[in-house]
Amino acid sequence: MTTTPEHREIVVGIDPARAGRLALAWAADEAHRRRLALRLVVAVPPAHDHRHVDGTPRHEALTRRGEDALRAATDWVRTRQPDVHVDSALVDGFPAAVMAGTAQRAAMAVLGSRHLSRTEEFLSAGSLVVPVTAQARCPVVVVGDAEHTTQDPPYLVVGVDGSESSRAALAFAFEEADLRHCALRAVAVWQPPVFTLHTGDTLFHAERRLLSETTAGWAEKYPDVRLTHDMLIGSPVELLAAAAEHALAVVVGRRGRGGYTGMRVGSVVHGLLHRAHCPVITVPTG
Repeated sequence: MTTTPEHREIVVGIDPARAGRLALAWAADEAHRRRLALRLVVAVPPAHDHRHVDGTPRHEALTRRGEDALRAATDWVRTRQPDVHVDSALVDGFPAAVMAGTAQRAAMAVLGSRHLSRTEEFLSAGSLVVPVTAQARCPVVVVGDAEHTTQDPPYLVVGVDGSESSRAALAFAFEEADLRHCALRAVAVWQPPVFTLHTGDTLFHAERRLLSETTAGWAEKYPDVRLTHDMLIGSPVELLAAAAEHALAVVVGRRGRGGYTGMRVGSVVHGLLHRAHCPVITVPTG
């Protein structure tokens, strides 16, 4: 993952209503590994006429809570990773729009996940995962579960299907594995077509050959990364999630930019965001 002077920070969304630190810890450690700054962001929704339980105007109460959350998060990061430069921002606006906008200028965006169902993800006013993942121009990391650091040896999983977006994911995954000194498991999933003029064996071996060819150049560029290949048959979401059951993270490509709904995210990415039990890293094309 290359960074430019204007993309030298990792942004992480802070939810004042939740005390969880998984996403913050992931972002702090990644900033340390990549020698990037860390920006903590709290979004305060537009003011309404409602008041807080103590009579304070709701917007003012949310602002104070956000300021407190940013101070606590900043102190926590400085304790965990003292060498990481930490900045913070309290921004007026709806969380999804604020995070998506902030991510346009970032090297990476990190979000926590509340493990919403697919319906809740679309309908919840506080949902961030799908809209930010769909719109961000940088890799987006969704941390709903902790990394499986006790796995020996530790490894990352990357989904490979020969597409341009999966090549971007593969490039990121090799770089990440090299930074972490961990193994990389490249997984391709083949779904047999219902109707075809070719035999199943012919198509399966063609897919296996594509997997080897796609990873060959990267393996030469990162000789210290131990690479394994897996060609699986079945549902991409279920098999990638199972392959990453004990992984540090699963890395996949995502289509395009700009859409708000999961249609721009892709069915595999959308499924992994709800199914995987490790951090999910989605990488845009280009």
